[in-house]
Amino acid sequence: ISGQPEISGRKAEGYEESLEWRAKLMSLFNVMSISGTGMEAESVRLNPTASNIANANSVSSSYEETYKARHPVFAAELARASEDQTKGVGVQVKGIVESDAPLQIEYAPHNPMADENGYIYKPNVNIVEEMANMMSASKGYETNVQVADTTKRLFRQVLQLGSGQ
Repeated sequence: ISGQPEISGRKAEGYEESLEWRAKLMSLFNVMSISGTGMEAESVRLNPTASNIANANSVSSSYEETYKARHPVFAAELARASEDQTKGVGVQVKGIVESDAPLQIEYAPHNPMADENGYIYKPNVNIVEEMANMMSASKGYETNVQVADTTKRLFRQVLQLGSGQ
């Protein structure tokens, strides 16, 4: 078979073992890549959540100027997944979208931000939901870090096996 070293018409000793530990190492690279996309996604998820929390109590005098909650959109990296079904699939950030939930309109004629009819407009941010998103993103990030750390330890073990220790 081409690409395999031969000695006197037979395969070189240790060649299969070499391929085996290389395959394990390449598999671990894939795990690190997936974990990396997970950490990136959770980091992106935290940014709009922080922005939503920061703007939750803001008011405006018009519907158009009022802050609207923002949320990230994620998708599996399906193009890579369809190439090889044996590999795991990372996550891809598709973008950030504004929520289409209705804004809060409140009659407050004495508020300096009230419009000519006495109404103020508040963001469509649900603080409880945002706090849950923040905790979930934080835990997701932490879990991906643990996966990366475990994979790093496995890298060392595989390299030690490959060097014959």
